[in-house]
Amino acid sequence: MKNRILSFSIALAITLLPFLSNPVFCQSHHSAKATSTTNVNMALGNPSNATTSTVNANNYLMQKPQYCLSYNNKNHIPNWVSWHVQTSDIGPVDRKNDFRPDDLLPANWYHVSSTDYIRSGFDRGHQCPSADRTSYEENNSATFLMTNMIPQAPNNNRITWMHLESYCRSLVFQGNELYIICGVYGQGGIGSAKPDIVRTLQSGVTVPAQTWKIIVVLPSGENDLSRITTQTRVIAVLMPNTQDCSKHPWQNYRVSVDSIEHLSGFNFLSNIPENIQKVIESKVDNTPVNKQI
Repeated sequence: MKNRILSFSIALAITLLPFLSNPVFCQSHHSAKATSTTNVNMALGNPSNATTSTVNANNYLMQKPQYCLSYNNKNHIPNWVSWHVQTSDIGPVDRKNDFRPDDLLPANWYHVSSTDYIRSGFDRGHQCPSADRTSYEENNSATFLMTNMIPQAPNNNRITWMHLESYCRSLVFQGNELYIICGVYGQGGIGSAKPDIVRTLQSGVTVPAQTWKIIVVLPSGENDLSRITTQTRVIAVLMPNTQDCSKHPWQNYRVSVDSIEHLSGFNFLSNIPENIQKVIESKVDNTPVNKQI
């Protein structure tokens, strides 16, 4: 009898192995909210209809346990990065700072390295923040892959953008979970090296003209898609990728989701019923925010 049970267990493990190793099924340690067909980090939709085909090199889908992204091989930066954050994602792990190329890109594509940004006047700007993934070392380390980076003006990255990231985590600590997607638009930013507009780094990495972010705020719970209503808070921002960006607090850059869709050509929140989308995407968030954040 014991031998038959052992044989059945081995057979079952072999059958399930391909599924358990698939990133859509295996959501790492930070979340168990995904279903067998949806990566939780992209639960609200695929804005650009990115695919895993290498033919689609400028809209190449990469699904990681920590975040999902559409990679642009021409620009060598992501078009967008999407992730989910809840209290269990934020823990005691220190910032790894192990910036490195992403080996999961096709081998014949250019792999951006940390040195591409040296003396450029632009920061290696996280899209999915390091501080949103501090539950386990592997999760934090994943945020330092260069496919999660854009050339970001230091005052944008370290002041305005950082304050928005901190505000998002404060919402999580208040009992919420967030679905976040951020990305870039245009070409040509102003960094710290010189006052002129820079369109590309020396290695060919595109410097975006603007940075945007969309945040859907939900009280912590289950069945998230079904809980999004016309009253759900959605924060959308659009900021210039310049040093002068920090002259204003992040809340001054609030816009509607519709305006970012019009600018980018992407379709956000597409997994939400259309009648709800129309309402929440047309609003500009005006919730009072602490002036210091």
